[in-house]
Amino acid sequence: MSTRPVIGITMGDPAGIGPEIVLVALQRRDIYKRLVPVVIGSLSVLKRVADILGIRTPLLAISDPRSAQGIPGMIEVLDVVVEGIQEIEPGKVQAIGGRAADAYIRYACELALWQKIDAIVTAPISKESLRAAGVEGIGHTEMLADYLDAPNPLTMFITENMKIFFLSRHLSLREAIDYITEERLLNMLQLVNNAMRELGFESPRIGVAALNPHASDGGQFGNEEEKILIPAVKKAQAKGINVQGPVGADSVFHQALEGRYDCVVSLYHDQGHIAAKTRDFYRTVSATLGLPVLRTSVDHGTAFDIAWQGRANPVSMEAAIIAAADLLEHQRRNL
Repeated sequence: MSTRPVIGITMGDPAGIGPEIVLVALQRRDIYKRLVPVVIGSLSVLKRVADILGIRTPLLAISDPRSAQGIPGMIEVLDVVVEGIQEIEPGKVQAIGGRAADAYIRYACELALWQKIDAIVTAPISKESLRAAGVEGIGHTEMLADYLDAPNPLTMFITENMKIFFLSRHLSLREAIDYITEERLLNMLQLVNNAMRELGFESPRIGVAALNPHASDGGQFGNEEEKILIPAVKKAQAKGINVQGPVGADSVFHQALEGRYDCVVSLYHDQGHIAAKTRDFYRTVSATLGLPVLRTSVDHGTAFDIAWQGRANPVSMEAAIIAAADLLEHQRRNL
């Protein structure tokens, strides 16, 4: 039996670029040296897309991920039965796409809970298609949290050796600033510390990004650092958490890339997204921690406008697959 981790790769919305980027990413032979990839999706759709793209790699239906061989030049598929999938049309929002994407995610979660796979990598889904299908959770994180019964998932961005957590994400800038409280930041630092320890970091070095220019420069540019951020950091330090900050947001991410911090806590969506995506837009990977299983994902959408046309860039999917193997290896090495 192979000692490589088995990683389930969900196909995403079948009408989007998910099938394409999965097929193309799995042409990379070096991936198979690190892991055993198993695609969770619709075999018939994968065959249609492969025919359009001229991909001749054999697609083999399997029933048990732990029996997968993980051999380069063969793509092993767990074929999820979805009624009406043969009617799927590329590049369109449609209920069948939402139903299928939901079915793939549900099955991946079941496999994880059965310990049949070691991590999940997800291709993009469409909120509009999920809504058309009547799926209540219209985001990967919410769906995974529900199906895996994990109420406090954490989003982490990975770009090279830089790892970024977010105190808040999908809020307006005004709302995001109001959201920052000492209690929330302290709680976040505890969650981040625990998540990083679960990944194998014994005493993770955490940097907290400042909110104001130059970390307010002693109160000249706002008082959030003095009144909220510094007290939260000091309380976290008193609990034994190895955290520093607040550090100016124009410096802390670069310092993380240099290795000074194992991760950075970003205070709002764009603060961390800009840092990661400016460094490497295509290879920025989103990971979800705080679940019973590790999950990584591409950080882009379904790109319906170019679906099934051979134009989608597979680099983010390749990076997400490799990131899952990297994180699992680090975790096992440090247990």
